[in-house]
Amino acid sequence: MLETHDLTIRFGGHVAVDHVSCAFAPGTLTSIVGPNGAGKTTYFNLISGQLPASEGRVLLAGEDITRLPAPQRTRRGLGRAFQLTQLFPNLTVRENVRLAIQAREAGRGHGGALDMWRVWLDRKAWIDEADALLAQVRLADRAAAAASSLPHGDQRKLEVALLIALQPKVFMFDEPTAGMSVDEVPVVLDLIRGLKSRRDIVILLVEHKMDVVRELSDRIIVLNNGQLVADGEPAAVIASPVVQEAYLGMAAEAI
Repeated sequence: MLETHDLTIRFGGHVAVDHVSCAFAPGTLTSIVGPNGAGKTTYFNLISGQLPASEGRVLLAGEDITRLPAPQRTRRGLGRAFQLTQLFPNLTVRENVRLAIQAREAGRGHGGALDMWRVWLDRKAWIDEADALLAQVRLADRAAAAASSLPHGDQRKLEVALLIALQPKVFMFDEPTAGMSVDEVPVVLDLIRGLKSRRDIVILLVEHKMDVVRELSDRIIVLNNGQLVADGEPAAVIASPVVQEAYLGMAAEAI
């Protein structure tokens, strides 16, 4: 479903991601881990199109998307939730999700007709779907509230709802539990578990909480200094001496 071949980016003399090659199959959740500054978010930015690659290629379902801008990649099926929430703060919670649904349908060639009855039916269907998604992320009671009024944890849940609304082939979560309270984390993890049950999508996860990584992952890849240093099943990767060294000599149990 998704491949990177020798993906590289340089900032002057610094190589932030260094010839990383990986393939991600449908029905799998892969966690990308590593110490601070290892290149994890930069690798995400190269895949999703926020940064242009210096070398290498990104393929989605066999199509080379390396030179496509981020919006074009989204239309082809790359969906990403960012480390910092990306919402329309002055719109309601429901309207945020409805716009994501509308954008998805516009990208598929729907919703362009001038038939007002069709437009009304489409809008009603989008709102109904938005309300169903808000119920799924436990925000139904905040549908009419401004997105900016939500506490941080609820804003994270809303961003997950936007990502699900896009119905991408690849779900990219960049630290989805960052800044969330202990009580808020299980809701987001339940959503990711629900997505993981699908066999037609790829899930990529950048996450520092190793208990979350261990529980959710089918596979872990480890980046250090921009290089891929380990790739495999969670237990084997976490026990690897190379990985322990990358985490500043910490024992596997501590990791």
